[in-house]
Formats: sequence, C-alpha cells, structure tokens
Amino acid sequence: MRLASFKTRDRESYGVVDGDRVVDVGYRLASQFPTLRLAVAGLGLKAIDEAARASEICVGLNYRAHVAETGRQPPSKPVLFTRFANSQVGHEAELRHPVISAKYDYEGELAVVIGRRVHRVTEAQALESVLGYTCFNDGSVRDWQEHSTHFTAGKNFLGSGACGPWIVTSDEIADPARLTLETRVNGETWQRAPVSDLVFSVPYLVSYCSMFTELLPGDIIATGTPSGVGAWRKPAYWLKDGDQVEVDITGIGILRNRVTGSASA
Repeated sequence: MRLASFKTRDRESYGVVDGDRVVDVGYRLASQFPTLRLAVAGLGLKAIDEAARASEICVGLNYRAHVAETGRQPPSKPVLFTRFANSQVGHEAELRHPVISAKYDYEGELAVVIGRRVHRVTEAQALESVLGYTCFNDGSVRDWQEHSTHFTAGKNFLGSGACGPWIVTSDEIADPARLTLETRVNGETWQRAPVSDLVFSVPYLVSYCSMFTELLPGDIIATGTPSGVGAWRKPAYWLKDGDQVEVDITGIGILRNRVTGSASA
C-alpha cells in the first residue's frame, strides 16, 4: 500500500495511491483523523499532541563507501542529528537554494516511517514498529554544516530537503537491505548503492533511537546517504537554480524536485 498527503487548490487531504490516482481517504475520515499522521496513529484527538511532536532523526556517515570517500573511519555508534519539519518539502515541490551559501548539496536516502508508539524495542522486534518506507533528500548547506562538529545548522534551512513521493507500507518490503538507492542530478546518476552497504542496519537504527527517545507514529528516521555527494566529487559540484534532483529507490518510487533560489531562504 502507498500512502500520501496531497494538496489541491482549496484543500489538503490524504489517501491511498492507486496507479496514477489517489483515493481520497481523508475526505471520509477528516472529522476523526484530519491528517495522515493521525490516521496512521489511529488514536483520533488523543494523538494530536503526540503528532505535533513527530520528529525526523537523521543518520550521518552510515554508508561504508561514503565514509571512505570522506577519509574517515566507520563510526562505532550512529552519528545522529535532527531536521525540523519546515526544512522539508514534498514531491515535485521546489527545493530552496539558500542565497547566503554557494555550497548547497544533495543526499539521497532511504527514510523509515514509524507506525506505532515504541520505546526501547529490541533489534529483533524493531521492524514490527515500522509503518513503511519513503525516499528522502537530506539537502545540505555544507559551509553551515561545517560551522561546528554538529550538522544541525547546515541541515535545517527552510525547504532545503525533500521527502516523498509516498509511503510504501512495510508489508511490501520485507527486507529493506535488499533495496537499491540511486540519486540523479539532471538525469545523470551520481549516487547508487545497495541499502545493504549501511554501517548500521534499519532494525539497529530503530532500536538504537528508541533507547533514548520514545518513537511516535509519523516519526521519520533518515538512514544516511551513499557515496557520490557533490562535496566529494572531483571537482566538487554544488546545486544551482534549475537543477533537478531525483532520489529513486527500488520498490518505492522516485522523489523528484527542482532547485530554485529564494531571497528569504
């Protein structure tokens, strides 16, 4: 099953993707579950406060080939940082190039969407708490990322990242390690790797994150990016206005966005 939120000229809703159309489930359930996140949680009004706290946990340096291209050693524990909701846009929306930086980069990633409240789950049981998977572009402003040893500043410019085009439920993806991720810039493949190249697997990441925080329905864990990011190309390549970035994951789909400048970004 593929789940998606969508916007028309006069309303916002959510539903099930069926071929080239979306069955508008939100139209029938809006009074009880006004958002996809609340519908997933299945808790109605009780979930509003929890849904408002839904978060994005991102993992850095988590593909072996990417670690190697940076000249580092694989980390002994996951390297984590957070992204705020307003730093992300949806499928086919414009990525906002921050005008205060000339070092705007792409990072194609697999994102894990949590489906139920979970705290301190074992690695063996971790996938039972996963609703499904989607594509993620962890758009990175590299010079701001390097202001400190923590990545947060460079990862949270307004509209600099993207997530979508929908959630593919976990019953269709028994083993995320079998997926393959590819990132294309202007039609040219610049990242390609099997998810099995992760330093820390999806079950490990879900379990690890649940040890220090309670994961809630709608929370996202972005699992890291493969080698081939713009910063480590020779010469380096920085995204510019008009560039198109596609994150393509087998069994999920293609997240597509075009880069545009913004005076307010």
